[in-house]
Amino acid sequence: MAQKTTLKEFENVFPKLQEVLLEHVKSYKLPQEQLDWYKKSLEVNTLGGKCNRGMSVPDSASLLLGRPLTEDEYFKAATLGWMTELLQAFFLVSDDIMDSSITRRGKPCWYRQEGVGMIAINDAFMLEAAIYTLLKKYFRDHPSYLELIELFHEVTFQTEIGQLCDLLTAPEDVVNLDNFSMEKYQFIVIYKTAYYSFYLPVALALHQLNIATPKNLKAAEAILIPLGEYFQIQDDYLDNFGLPEHIGKIGTDIMDNKCSWLVNQALSIATPEQRKVLEDNYGHKNKEKEAAVKKLYDEMQLEKRYQDYEEKRVGEIREMIAQLDESEGLKKGVFEAFLAKIYKRSK
Repeated sequence: MAQKTTLKEFENVFPKLQEVLLEHVKSYKLPQEQLDWYKKSLEVNTLGGKCNRGMSVPDSASLLLGRPLTEDEYFKAATLGWMTELLQAFFLVSDDIMDSSITRRGKPCWYRQEGVGMIAINDAFMLEAAIYTLLKKYFRDHPSYLELIELFHEVTFQTEIGQLCDLLTAPEDVVNLDNFSMEKYQFIVIYKTAYYSFYLPVALALHQLNIATPKNLKAAEAILIPLGEYFQIQDDYLDNFGLPEHIGKIGTDIMDNKCSWLVNQALSIATPEQRKVLEDNYGHKNKEKEAAVKKLYDEMQLEKRYQDYEEKRVGEIREMIAQLDESEGLKKGVFEAFLAKIYKRSK
């Protein structure tokens, strides 16, 4: 039987990796003050999240093997998982600056913390570089070392082109609903979210176990990208219809002029009068205007529209999983585990 990792087990691996990263910068004789800064940046930006992406690497590896991981296998899988969390940290520190965000995980964003400011840009680069320091340390002699490097580079670039499309489609200060479309939305969510959140952890597990082939990577991608797209649509739905006490935050997509699934659905069915309501009220930092959009979403029955979408999409994903060829080294359980985590979630 496969074994599921816990957050505590996963977090127990981090101090050893942090030590390796600090030893690496010490080798350049980095002064103590800057060393302390780097240590703090690693801790504040990498720790404190749910670690779903990172923990998916050992979970997937265990499911692929059909048994609990040995101590060494677990350490290697968790190390790849922490590289995924470092990639996430690099994206979030950068993203928060680009979006002028205020808080992250209930605390001020890194760039808004005392004395940080735009030094955060350099800190983001250092978080990304840490991935390759750890890869070299632990996987230099692995048969898939080159593939692991290329995978991180490719997924990083995919996320960045998704972010570029998002930034140009929905700038916070220029509201133009003509910019929005389901095609653009789909591009943004697939490249900005699905690749690094869903495909990357499974591809890393396949490479770690040295069972990755062009065929099984493609088969995994064919299921994981639709799963990632469904996850983001669900996130957009919860931003408006979820309860703040469940999702841990107050949704801001309407005020932030986000190219979200809900606004694209609204635009696709809006009468000229409803379109005018959206144009007058969407993307403004104003509670009354936000309320007008929310009211319109209710009138358009977007909650029901989402629920219909969810049942249809989940049925299609289940069908894809059922048809998976397990002779290629993949296991249906890997994908069922991802789907179980997100289906009907409320946070």
